[in-house]
Amino acid sequence: MITISPVSLFPLILAAEEETSQLIKQETAVVILLGIAAAVAVFARRARFPFTVALVLAGFVAAGLGEVVSVEASADLILALLVPPLLFEATLNLPWKKLKADLVPILTLALAGTLSGSFAVGTVVHLVLDLPWALSFAFGALISATDPVAVIAFFKSLGTPKRLTVLVEGESLFNDAVAVVVFGVALDVAEGNAFGLADAFGDFFIVSAGGLAVGLVLGYVVSEVILAGVDDALIETSTTLALAFGSFLMAEEFGLLIGRDDLHFSGILAVVAAGLMVGTRGIGNTSPTTRMTLEHFWELLTFLVNSLVFLFIGLTIGLRDLFTEWWPVVLAVVTVLAVRVVVVYGLTAFTGLVHPTRDIPRNFQHVMFWGGLRGAISLALALIIKDNETLREEVGGEAIQTVLVMTFGVVLFTLLVQGLTITGLIRRLGLSGRTEMELEQQTHQATIHMRRAGQATIGQLGSEGVIGREMAEALSLAYADDVQKASRGLAQHVRAHPELGAEMLIRARREALVAEQSALGEILRSGLIENQVAEELSITLNNRLAALEILSNRWEPESDDQVGV
Repeated sequence: MITISPVSLFPLILAAEEETSQLIKQETAVVILLGIAAAVAVFARRARFPFTVALVLAGFVAAGLGEVVSVEASADLILALLVPPLLFEATLNLPWKKLKADLVPILTLALAGTLSGSFAVGTVVHLVLDLPWALSFAFGALISATDPVAVIAFFKSLGTPKRLTVLVEGESLFNDAVAVVVFGVALDVAEGNAFGLADAFGDFFIVSAGGLAVGLVLGYVVSEVILAGVDDALIETSTTLALAFGSFLMAEEFGLLIGRDDLHFSGILAVVAAGLMVGTRGIGNTSPTTRMTLEHFWELLTFLVNSLVFLFIGLTIGLRDLFTEWWPVVLAVVTVLAVRVVVVYGLTAFTGLVHPTRDIPRNFQHVMFWGGLRGAISLALALIIKDNETLREEVGGEAIQTVLVMTFGVVLFTLLVQGLTITGLIRRLGLSGRTEMELEQQTHQATIHMRRAGQATIGQLGSEGVIGREMAEALSLAYADDVQKASRGLAQHVRAHPELGAEMLIRARREALVAEQSALGEILRSGLIENQVAEELSITLNNRLAALEILSNRWEPESDDQVGV
């Protein structure tokens, strides 16, 4: 018989308690961060302040809370857990038809732009700061990965041309993957391994092509087997979530499947390819109800993930280091901006010559240059350098610290300076779409709504005897006159801008369907109908809403070339 002394269990109990304590601390920190994100979202909406920029600033404040918010933003956390859903959601909603039309400039910027930019930035950093060549190129690669999250949010609120959104988002999705692959090659050399140009290009091709292949195959299987064969919103939504993370993991660890531990593909390209496949083929195989469920789920998930990413940026960046080591930061910011100018204007001029029918307007180029923000990918790659002990032995801790400070400085500059001024630039360039027309339309509609509410209140006060009947009638006539004027103004405005009429109709119909959904919920809660009846009616309403969204997308002009040319 085996006997266990209670004393021998003490270390196990203490270890379990310590692990539980750490888990509770991490959970508490995440809850606090999500609460901060919700509060920041409310502030940003009311103050019309950029949400992502506000999150970074909130991260600085949260960093001062010390142990209360003790989540460590590691490279694995960002790349493996936070980046895949962001990439998948972005590609899921990226229209393939518009992406294909501008595939030449997008791939040129992503491939040639990232490679040349990495080389140019790395050369300047090496020559001026005397950092090792390989480490300099690693910094050039990680800082070439642009992050469109903040800019795309501005685009949606300002009504910028769809083509501009596709150009900025498409370049970022592909150049993230290219930057990660180039970074891996440079980091391998920096660790002391031999470098051969032919081998480097061969590795680049294998890693990129392998990642695309993994994503396309998995995306096709999910689209044609699950999304086309299963009509269940929960199962299909869960499958797309598994696909976003599964494609990344399978590509990164593909070698384990075939017994080659050293073989890795690009997980980022795998997620991009899988998202494009599902967005192009899979979404069309789902029912309208499932489509709405997918959209709502991914909208919520990306909000949460984006919030954590930008809060982590604020938590990770040490402001004191930026001030004490200001010279490398200034050099990095100026170099990155100068290289971005050459890349954007030079390569778009080249693609305009190669593909004249898809020439990119000059005002688009200005936004593409200034909207080249840096964010999660750059931060994650910098943290990989920070935690690499082999690299630290090869190049020294001082060189690594310089790279970290430069990365943090560039990320902070692009988010705070460029992120806060991109809205004014878009408006100054006349790329704010139909915002002014919509504002005037909404002014007329709001005036009509307010005046009718005032007229109803006056009528009620008159009928209750609170004010005299004659006074009530006089005030009511005055309100009626205001309503007629606003109605005539709205009618004239819509005649001058016929495209607003379709928007008004779609919005009115959407509001009516939402009101029907609310009424259905009230009837169900009152017990007048059974759950089965409510579910059937809810499916019908969801189908009508989905059809309305499809109609809205089809109504959108196919080409945005006329805007800003």
